[in-house]
Amino acid sequence: MAKPKTPAIQPDWISKTLAGALLGFALAVAISGLFAWWGPGGIGAPDKVQFNMWAISLYWMTVWSLVYLFRTGLRAWLVLGSATTAAHVALFIT
Repeated sequence: MAKPKTPAIQPDWISKTLAGALLGFALAVAISGLFAWWGPGGIGAPDKVQFNMWAISLYWMTVWSLVYLFRTGLRAWLVLGSATTAAHVALFIT
């Protein structure tokens, strides 16, 4: 009898949810900060503060909803942690 295949996406929903909530928020803040510095008009553009404030939730919810497509919760933590670290390093270098 054939051994059943491991599902492509494992149901580690607790670790994936926490990764999306915690690291997703940190990544969203970093992406918004990068857009504030590198976006049109620079950091002093009118209404950019308001736009970035609302964009954080859009970025965060996008990451939080896509986190369930990772194969395991550990992979979600590693990929989002690496992306968050890279985004914050780029933000602090700017």
